Amino acid sequence: MDLDRVDRKLLNAVQRDNRLTTAELGELAGLSATACQRRLKRLRDEGVIEADVAIVSPQAVGRPMLMLASISLERERVDIIDRFKQAVRRTPEIMSAYYVTGEADFVLMISVRDMAEYEAFTRRFFHESDIKAVKTMVVMDRIKASLALPIEE
Repeated sequence: MDLDRVDRKLLNAVQRDNRLTTAELGELAGLSATACQRRLKRLRDEGVIEADVAIVSPQAVGRPMLMLASISLERERVDIIDRFKQAVRRTPEIMSAYYVTGEADFVLMISVRDMAEYEAFTRRFFHESDIKAVKTMVVMDRIKASLALPIEE
């Protein structure tokens, strides 16, 4: 899809604050509220805007610990990779997951209440025969929480 300057302005604005009204967005982009609403609908329908979400404070909901785990699978067979991806998608503690190149096959961001919950998670999720190695890093401080992409206008 070709994005024009107005589409890019709208995307930058909704990435910063998704609660702006269509009138406010229209003012930023030089459109009427109705035209702005039509553009946003098109951007959503065409999959440019994948989701409208809120960033929730982990501490506020009792999940203050974040872990980053790099996973190496035993073999790089399509069925094993697909099975692992499916398991990741159905596991709510896994906030983000990436299939990567390099030393690991996957990198996961995992939310837990404490180390005891992480240990229980590892016993339940990682102790499968297809996983060769897991390396975990404990996040000490969340410096930036964003999914915003840099979009040139």
